[in-house]
Amino acid sequence: MLICETARLDIRRFTIDDAPFVYRLLNSPTWLTYIGDRNIRGLHDARNYIINGPQASYDQYGFGLYLIALKEDKTPIGMTGLIKRDGLDDVDIGFAFLPDYTGKGYAYEAANAVKEYALTTLKLPRVAAITTQKNVHAIALLNKIGLHHERMIQLPGSPAQFMYFINQ
Repeated sequence: MLICETARLDIRRFTIDDAPFVYRLLNSPTWLTYIGDRNIRGLHDARNYIINGPQASYDQYGFGLYLIALKEDKTPIGMTGLIKRDGLDDVDIGFAFLPDYTGKGYAYEAANAVKEYALTTLKLPRVAAITTQKNVHAIALLNKIGLHHERMIQLPGSPAQFMYFINQ
């Protein structure tokens, strides 16, 4: 199901058939460095991630993480979407891309489109985001889509401190 699109990208819900892509993305060096190991060791784990993550969120909240594909040939290149996390009052936007598709403006297109979808279609009052202080590319992108650093936070069960961004 198509959620939104840009001039170059389709943003749609994940299906079980996306397991090979999820396996690749969640084991990419950038994902492991900035987001963390989700213990996706094979296609079975990737399918379970889709079922218990994005698809469960669609059912519970009406939104979740979405697959980003190139419009021209439907090649999956990343994910973006909306997450309702324990410890955050606001819904948070996230994004990640395969290394070959970074630095081409896709992250801005996708994250901005999903932010607008959240505010206009879903009628969410605000959109937040979290990232680590070392993820300078994410910080720059969050600022570019109109989110501003508000404070440092700690999520339940996590020893790490995160930068908390919000649209104003």
